[in-house]
Amino acid sequence: MATTTTSPTEHRQTALDFLTASDEEFERGDVLQGAEKLWGAAAHSIMSIAQEREWHHESHRSLKNAAIKLSAEAQDPSIEHLFLAAEKFHRHFYHDSMEDWERESDIPLVHDFVRRVLALS
Repeated sequence: MATTTTSPTEHRQTALDFLTASDEEFERGDVLQGAEKLWGAAAHSIMSIAQEREWHHESHRSLKNAAIKLSAEAQDPSIEHLFLAAEKFHRHFYHDSMEDWERESDIPLVHDFVRRVLALS
């Protein structure tokens, strides 16, 4: 079986596509799919940077480490903190763990994370 490699450009586009799709899912009331797509947007944005910099990006842990590394590199501690908001949506998909008010306040944080990360690529 042949393996395919997604390019940083494809990861960036997927991140943007997932941001749009997550907004649509939340608007339709499908909170779990909205949460997973929002996490996907964050994950693909950090994958684009990690791949460009030849950092590991194959697991959740490696994505978190890449976000921490990027935060330090950019001297922008908000990147690390905003990644934590994205992780909450990933957890929410599996455990339905966020309150409505929490989702509403954290959705813009993940949008901000994706924008900040993509601006650094």
